[in-house]
Amino acid sequence: MDFNEGFDMFNIMQFIFPIFFILIAGIILFTIIKGISEWSNNNKQPRLNVNAIVVSKRTEVSGGGNDHHSSTWYYVTFQVESGDRMEFGVNGGQYGQLAEGDVGELTFQGTRYHGFTRKQTGA
Repeated sequence: MDFNEGFDMFNIMQFIFPIFFILIAGIILFTIIKGISEWSNNNKQPRLNVNAIVVSKRTEVSGGGNDHHSSTWYYVTFQVESGDRMEFGVNGGQYGQLAEGDVGELTFQGTRYHGFTRKQTGA
C-alpha cells in the first residue's frame, strides 16, 4: 500500500463518519419524537371502560446471548363487544394474572393500558 492509498482511505473515512453520525442521531431523534407524539395523543384520548375478553397472550424476548442479559416484553390481546381486538403492552405481574378466556372490564386510554377487572362467573 503506497501513500496515496492510505490518504484515499482517510478521505473516505472523513466522509463516511459524519454520515453515520447523522444517521444514528436521526434515528434516535425520530424515536424520541415518535414516543412523545404517542404519549401526547394518548393523553388527548378519553379513558374508556369496556366489556372485553382476553383472547391471547404473548411475550417477546430480546438479548440473552453469551452475557445472559435479556429483556422480556408482555402483550395481551383483548376482544371487545364490537368484535374489535386490541393488543396492549402490560407488565409481568399483570400478564401473570390474566388468562385467556377471562371476561371483564378493560380500561384503556388510546394505546395505553390501565387495567382489567375480571368479572365473576356463576358456578
